[in-house]
Amino acid sequence: MADVLRVALAGLGTVGGGVIRVLDANRDLIARRAGRPIEIVAVSARDRSKDRGVDLSRFDWVDDTRALADRADADVVVELIGGSDGPALTLARAALGAGKGLVTANKAMIAHHGLELARAAEAANVPLKFEAAVAGGIPVIKGLREGMAANDIARVYGILNGTCNFILSKMEAEGRDFADVLAEAQALGYAESDPSFDIDGVDAGHKLAILAGLAFGMRPAFGDVATHGIRAVLAADIAEAAALGYRIRLVGLAEAGPEANGGGLFQRVHPHLVPVDHPLAHVTGSTNAVVAEGNFVGRLLFQGAGAGDGPTASAVVADLIDIARGEFGPAFAMPADALAVPVAADSGARRGRAYVRFTVADRVGVLAEIAAAMRDAGVSIESLIQRGVMTDGSVLVAIVTHEGPERSVAQALEALRGSQSLVGQPLWMHILG
Repeated sequence: MADVLRVALAGLGTVGGGVIRVLDANRDLIARRAGRPIEIVAVSARDRSKDRGVDLSRFDWVDDTRALADRADADVVVELIGGSDGPALTLARAALGAGKGLVTANKAMIAHHGLELARAAEAANVPLKFEAAVAGGIPVIKGLREGMAANDIARVYGILNGTCNFILSKMEAEGRDFADVLAEAQALGYAESDPSFDIDGVDAGHKLAILAGLAFGMRPAFGDVATHGIRAVLAADIAEAAALGYRIRLVGLAEAGPEANGGGLFQRVHPHLVPVDHPLAHVTGSTNAVVAEGNFVGRLLFQGAGAGDGPTASAVVADLIDIARGEFGPAFAMPADALAVPVAADSGARRGRAYVRFTVADRVGVLAEIAAAMRDAGVSIESLIQRGVMTDGSVLVAIVTHEGPERSVAQALEALRGSQSLVGQPLWMHILG
């Protein structure tokens, strides 16, 4: 059997501890599949005294995480620190600069600095792997980079954040409002004490930028991802969607814009109404799912556990096995300099159907005002539903539009901005076509 692949591990949180447990539990199997043993030689984290439930005494402890990159006895550095910049990026740059392979689960770092790191890996002829950065244990990175390599991919989309999906499916099942379910998710550990990155769509946006780069041969461009979270979704919206034959899911979607409208790349994370006969409508709890559509392979669905120590650690170790075998190529499926510079598509020209919910004052003329704004903007209304009076005296009005350009809906909402008839901001959700 070939020489041992020696690993330096930075970050001993949930995933870092999981990596050690996977390597311990499946040591012989992993060695046979990799063609050689994989062993951790050094570790680093902020707190040396913390009990992580694994035996760390067999590894060298390094207080200065950056120093892992300089160790002569390490072939690969695994970065599980997190954060788009700071110590994680410092270590990543140092590891690649020292000619060591890099494995990371850091979606924020790859979304913001993936091009730079890919270039550094190519210059050093070493691997850069990040399967665990998107959708935990689901092999969607490998699926796009390798399994769909022969296809022109039309679009990639899916449920990319388990926290949001847990909240929405819980609201759906129990008829509860957002704030109540968020508090439960925090108590159960599904949501952070500050859940903003999850519930405002930022985490899903990082993941979408990575998927879009792989699917479309583009440089990752998180700045082009329009992100809208789920804070404004009410139990009443979920009930209304169900009555119309839909379920609400936070969907990240990337697709090429029509050539007639200048092409470009469209990237958005936004709550959608998903038809009940679509596979994403049946993804519940903290599960993730990604759909990719290729011109020869058709529609593929990748679904499974999107987070957690076991699934994410499994993806990290799978990357290490690839490296041990000598199986690696360009991080984004083609050389970094071949990646196109993304041009943001005109979202206003994108056509689709929409659900728009207004919270309005209970008085005469409100519906006429909303309908007039829609008419003047060229929005064709398929249905308009008004429900009973809320406890605060307001009324919910929901509109479903016929297919049309998104620009028209935006113009109608702009015309209604500042209206004394509206109580709070309207909620605009797209209907997944």
